[in-house]
Amino acid sequence: MDDHLRATYNEIHALIGKASESIAAQFKPNLIVAIGLTGSHSASGFFPARILRTFLHDPSTEKNIPIQAIGLSLYEALPTTTAEQIGREVIRTQWLGGDSRILLGRRVLIVDEVDDSRMTLQYAVSELQADVDRLVAGLPESEREVNQTQFAIFVVHNKLKPKTGTVPEHIPYFSGEEIPDVWFEYPWEQKDIYAHDARIATNKK
Repeated sequence: MDDHLRATYNEIHALIGKASESIAAQFKPNLIVAIGLTGSHSASGFFPARILRTFLHDPSTEKNIPIQAIGLSLYEALPTTTAEQIGREVIRTQWLGGDSRILLGRRVLIVDEVDDSRMTLQYAVSELQADVDRLVAGLPESEREVNQTQFAIFVVHNKLKPKTGTVPEHIPYFSGEEIPDVWFEYPWEQKDIYAHDARIATNKK
């Protein structure tokens, strides 16, 4: 026994499926942006984003919602980072294929695995909004209103702890589950998935 929390693929799938009901009812996204966070404290919105797309569809077309990816680093030492930046400053490593115009006029759901410090969510929302503001400012005035973008956030788990980062209060925020401030071992991080599931089954006895 240890103080780590764990879940199986099936449990995470069901958790995200349940959360998708509120997202579909309250926000109705038509674009997903998954956050990939590198480093020893790695987190990734890639798996949750793909599961979400199973449950959510573009409300205007009923087709699959496209997924875009952004890469952010908070804890990893990169060739361009200093020791002072690691763990304190979010560094951009990948960004929408170099074209932020895909955001214009969309209802964008930003997806991450776990909300720990909230620093990466703050960075993602701020920088994506800045891209939209810059692009909208370059449009004819008659086209600016229709091209405004709305953002929302989904995380599989929100850790109940004081946050270093913040996001604007008007941004809808969805989480699959709130958890204590302990390490969560996601199934997609495991090399031996059968041992992972066996440990969960043993702990439930």
